[in-house]
This record gives sequence, structure tokens and C-alpha cells, in this order.
Amino acid sequence: MLTPPRTVVRRDGGLYALERALQRRGFRQVAGADEAGRGACAGPLVAAAAILPEGRRGEIEELADSKLLTPAARERVYREVVARALAYAVVVVPAEEVDARGLHVCNLAAMRRALASLATRPDYVLTDGFGVDGLDVPGLAVWKGDRVAACVAAASVLAKVTRDRIMVDLDGRYPGYGFAEHKGYITAEHSAALRERGPCREHRFSYVNVAAVSGRDGRPPRARRPVGREAEAALFGRPDEPMEHSGAPGGTVGVALGEQPRPPASVGEDVVMEGGVR
Repeated sequence: MLTPPRTVVRRDGGLYALERALQRRGFRQVAGADEAGRGACAGPLVAAAAILPEGRRGEIEELADSKLLTPAARERVYREVVARALAYAVVVVPAEEVDARGLHVCNLAAMRRALASLATRPDYVLTDGFGVDGLDVPGLAVWKGDRVAACVAAASVLAKVTRDRIMVDLDGRYPGYGFAEHKGYITAEHSAALRERGPCREHRFSYVNVAAVSGRDGRPPRARRPVGREAEAALFGRPDEPMEHSGAPGGTVGVALGEQPRPPASVGEDVVMEGGVR
């Protein structure tokens, strides 16, 4: 039996090269998935998936990794992705679920849910950084996929814009933290607000910097956030009030306790496919 010829897609081939190569191998509907908010210590984790149409209609001006775009450019690209995509889906994971299940588990589950929610079933899936199992279709985890594959970049924009809009809304509900500016990431201003005000409901209590200022940094990560409305009310008070500061300032690293660093790239500088599957 003859082995299908090896396909090598160079990173300098442009944002659409990987999808075009897959489509030439018969994988017509290529979905990309990405997330926003892994490094934030407040607000939700948001994952998105998108399938762009083949040909010129799928080529979106300004499309790039969401982190490389200005807020105005992200909004423009967001509108184009929503208008042109064959299918897209966005999944929002609240901070409470991140605390309860762990960041990495929630990240993979959210991408899986977003991909499973697509109205068009993909033939192939590209994910940013991490492989996602349980999809029943072939896929490839691509290191810095949002800078390599257009569908992953589109998903990154959907996730980022959705999350930014949520954080702006949370800034109105929980004033004083600057959520509209730093979007819940660890900045000097956010760290100062945490020390002064203590965390609010939207903070992730399984993160070391939040746990430190909450006064519960000696307890297991999953025990830091109360379970149930009554327990939450007893600890947090009214919904519009931040939790009172009850501990000394601690670390300012926005990394979940027990979270492992992102694994090495699953592909090298060039994406190599044997017969179109990983």
C-alpha cells in the first residue's frame, strides 16, 4: 500500500497556507479553536471555534492573532468573522467553574464544547497549543496557532472580543478594579486594587495572588471559593460589594496553583502532516 505523500507547510507560507493544504487533501471544513483569559486572575475564560469558507470569501483583511490587533481592529475583524464564517461558536466559563475544575481542564473542555457546538461539522480541527481529544475528527495542535492558521486567528478574535466586552460590563458592576482597562490581567494597577479592596466575586480564588489577599492562601485551591448561594452571600456580602480585605498582600503572579506550564510545541517550525492527519 502506497503511503500518501508528505505535506510540509512552512510558517512563512502565510496565515491561510495550512488550511489550504488541508483542503487540498480533502479536508474541506477546517475549524480553528482558541481561548482568551488563561492568564487573567479575574473574569471568565472564553473559548471560541470558527470555520472560515474556502477561497477569497474566507480571506479577512486585518485578520491576525487577536493579541497583535488594536481594540478597534479586533472589533472590525470580529464583525467580518461573524458575517463570513460558515459556523462559529463561543463558550464562556465563569471564574467559579475555573476555581472548581482547574484552569487546564476548563480550557480543554471549553474548546471541546465550542467545537462541538459548531452548526457545520468540521472535517479537521486546528487548536492553539493544546490538543483536544473526544472530537471524533482528526486534528492538530499548533504552537502559536493564532499566528499560523486563519481559522485559529478568527477563533482568537471571537474569544478576545467576547471576553473584553464582558470585562467592560463587569467594570460597571464592580468599580474600582479597572476591569475595563486591564481586563482582569495582573497589572500594577490591578494588584494595587486587590491589595486595597480585596477580591470580588469575579476573581479566581485558585490563583495565588488572589488567594494571598483573600487570607486563604494556606488552603487547597478548590476550597477557596464557597459553594452555593448561601455560603457565597455569607462570605461576600451584597453582590455590588467587593470582599473585605482580610489578609496581608502576597504574591502577584496570575498563575493558577498547581497549573503546569504550557507544554512544548507539538510541531516544529514547519507543520508536517502525514496523509493529512496527526
